[in-house]
Amino acid sequence: MESGRGDENYMNAAIIGIGLIGGSMALALKEKNIAATIYGVDANEAHQQQALKLGLVDEIKTLEEAIALSDLIVIAVPVNIAEKLLAEILPKIKKQVIIDVGSTKNAICLIADKSKNGKRFVATHPMWGTEFSGPQAAVGGAFTDKAVVICNKQNSDDEAVALVENIYKALGMHIVYMDANAHDVHAAYISHISHISSFALANTVLEKEKEEKNIFELASGGFESTVRLAKSNIDMWVPIFMQNKENVLDVLNEHIAQLKKFKSCLEKENVEYLGQLIENANKIKRILK
Repeated sequence: MESGRGDENYMNAAIIGIGLIGGSMALALKEKNIAATIYGVDANEAHQQQALKLGLVDEIKTLEEAIALSDLIVIAVPVNIAEKLLAEILPKIKKQVIIDVGSTKNAICLIADKSKNGKRFVATHPMWGTEFSGPQAAVGGAFTDKAVVICNKQNSDDEAVALVENIYKALGMHIVYMDANAHDVHAAYISHISHISSFALANTVLEKEKEEKNIFELASGGFESTVRLAKSNIDMWVPIFMQNKENVLDVLNEHIAQLKKFKSCLEKENVEYLGQLIENANKIKRILK
């Protein structure tokens, strides 16, 4: 590594995948003066040029060049590609620290566990995102006051974990520690089912409402906020659903059961039970204010 000191206050960082999360991470590392130089790695040439033009990265490098030049390596690509990249990168590193920012954790942690350099990997999931994608979607200050999950902390070098903890704290995030399996279960409940519901609702409306003009003109704030996630990137979400399919299927089955309760209430004109279902749902206000 050529950065000189190799601590979180003076390092070179490689961002592999310069999209929404990777680009926002690059901005954050610069804003907080954590990284001296940021190298971008992306298979999409248009994304490379956009990232340079937007100032997200200082230079575009090949994967091999970025690994050799960097102290911190951030894998910010779809989860199925992240697994393959981690397996490719781990044998090539010395003391570099690698993190990922993906929405599933068990599969990639298993990859790290099989490598002799696996302890240099710290599995992380910053709990932030939008429905947009690509370098132009990157925003400054994205991670401030958000949570980040660090998984299987005990399987990483203490020094590597400390470095990553310090970086995320410097970005203004609070840290939650989880087992990778538990993370994937909770992510299915909190995040993944929300996206499936949004995709399904969008398809429902597109199927039943043939006049796009009506959708545009009559859609209220409630509909727009509920269906917002349906604009999310295919390349990102198909791998997440497939990689976490058992947990997603479990919560999806429960969601379908809940929808059937509402359907039954309407069919049977069971006003009392319909009210109970809504009242029970209102309890979420105690958690989400």
